[in-house]
Amino acid sequence: MEIAIIVAVVVVALVFDYTNGFHDAANAIATSVSTGALTPRIALGMAAVMNFVGAFLGQKVAQTVSEVIDPGTGTHGLVIVLCGLLGAISWNLITWYFGLPSSSSHALIGGLVGAAVAAGATTDWTVVVEKVVIPMFLSPVVAFGLGFALMLAIMWIFRRANPSKANRGFKMAQTVSAAAMALGHGLQDAQKTMGVIFLALLTGGYVAAGDPLPLWVIFAAASAISLGTWSGGWRIMRTLGRRIIHLDPARGFAAESVAASVLYTTAYAFQAPISTTHTITSAVMGVGATKRLSAVRWGVARSILTAWVLTFPAAALVAAVCYWIAHIFLP
Repeated sequence: MEIAIIVAVVVVALVFDYTNGFHDAANAIATSVSTGALTPRIALGMAAVMNFVGAFLGQKVAQTVSEVIDPGTGTHGLVIVLCGLLGAISWNLITWYFGLPSSSSHALIGGLVGAAVAAGATTDWTVVVEKVVIPMFLSPVVAFGLGFALMLAIMWIFRRANPSKANRGFKMAQTVSAAAMALGHGLQDAQKTMGVIFLALLTGGYVAAGDPLPLWVIFAAASAISLGTWSGGWRIMRTLGRRIIHLDPARGFAAESVAASVLYTTAYAFQAPISTTHTITSAVMGVGATKRLSAVRWGVARSILTAWVLTFPAAALVAAVCYWIAHIFLP
């Protein structure tokens, strides 16, 4: 029974990773596609490859995710992890259906915490607050501010440039910034799935707390998120690329560059599993606000903010319900 549940947890974790890929594919490429810098097919292919590569660039975020809860050992602990994943997947699918760029990261953490609380298992609230909640509020503010500042600098530096030539140059530059953003997405989000799989293996007694991530875990998570990205994410892409603000190449480049920088900094310096969705969306709003505040469609922004606020508790609630149902059949 225990081996079967471990296999089920790994499979469900990879399904979550896949949904993360198609849910968050828009994060890396929506701005490049909306500005015409890249065609959708080329953009998706590039994002899929860079997601795969990014997954191999670090393990610190995975370590943080594996420390969020202590589900205990044996079958009961594995059921807690499984129910946390189901809560995250459910919220991902709901927000994908409505085209809302919510956070897969916070859905995953919320799901794990919700299942743990329902089961009476230990939650490391210090990790949750310092590595999840605080970055959840700070990273969008930083991305907005940096996006606004970088775009102002670009407007001043290129104030005498020929608009047509400048646009062509920034379209070319967006190839690099979109690739950097996709690499950061792989670095951040694939590691979250690795952390959950490691937690399941730890719960089952197949690895020790200080062990490195097995290579097969890294490869499987990298492949799942890459395949998910390749499958697209057109509903959310429309929201990020056009519904918030119609971007030009310079603003697209600025937003992607800022978002990628924030992702790398938080992954390597703080080991924080931040939301790529929050980061790029806030950067897009920041660069858009330099045009004029009214250019940003704040009604759409409010809908996105609502999804952000609801993500953690909603995923936690679904995971808790999953645990209560599972507990009936697996006492």
